[in-house]
Amino acid sequence: MKFAKMHGAGNDYVYVNGFEESIDDPVSLAVAVSRPHFGIGADGLILILPSTVADVRMRMFNADGSEAEMCGNGIRCVAKYAFDHGLVDRAEISVETQAGIRTLRLFTNASGKVERVRVMMGNPRLTRAEIPMQGEATALVVNEELAVLDRIFRITCVSMGNPHCVLFVPTVADFPVEKYGPAIENHALFPRRTNVEFVEILSRNQVRQRTWERGSGETLACGTGACAVTVAGALNGLTERRILNHLLGGDLELEWAASGEVYMTGPAVQVFEGDYSPG
Repeated sequence: MKFAKMHGAGNDYVYVNGFEESIDDPVSLAVAVSRPHFGIGADGLILILPSTVADVRMRMFNADGSEAEMCGNGIRCVAKYAFDHGLVDRAEISVETQAGIRTLRLFTNASGKVERVRVMMGNPRLTRAEIPMQGEATALVVNEELAVLDRIFRITCVSMGNPHCVLFVPTVADFPVEKYGPAIENHALFPRRTNVEFVEILSRNQVRQRTWERGSGETLACGTGACAVTVAGALNGLTERRILNHLLGGDLELEWAASGEVYMTGPAVQVFEGDYSPG
């Protein structure tokens, strides 16, 4: 099986061209290739597939084999792979995901390879039913108390096609993400689990984020999470609707437009290509 290892702001996945390769068991494959030392090592597996409604389709599997609806950093790399490998030939393309169709604008370097991508991530979903969360279906979750282990947090929850729980903390550098991340991810409030963002406000236009990703643990970046943070910051009056988000793996530019859509711009990098023999 031919594959490409790619990352968006350090959020790395193994990419397989489903136009040429046939994958019978993506769940087991995701677990196998994601393992450091024993596999390729990644946050998960992303399949690039034909689509009847968009230019290409993506399926994304976390490191534990669970399938996620969407990946903001991953979709940028899907666009880069599709353009650089000749699956598409335009600077604006569409990608089908389980969270809906996303439109992407590609920016190339002097050698004609994609290096940055702007993604229209869609409108945030804010009700408990849409996230999803237990409780009153139509209620929003903004600055709500949540007791976890030995602490009470104030949380704001957003779906960007996948669930996110955003917490604002004084500093993120020494915050025990590995302690509270899994406890919140698997909290009974979230029937499909949740991604968790721990956020430090630097100014009205800049934040710093660490992410505990559902099914993968702490990752260097999370694109849908960065979008959720943009929305949560604005809903709480802490940030403007356009921000720069500093993640462990790099920076993302975010905007929650007046029309309601969230836009994300960031890098897409291919690390290497190779051959993998399952089993």
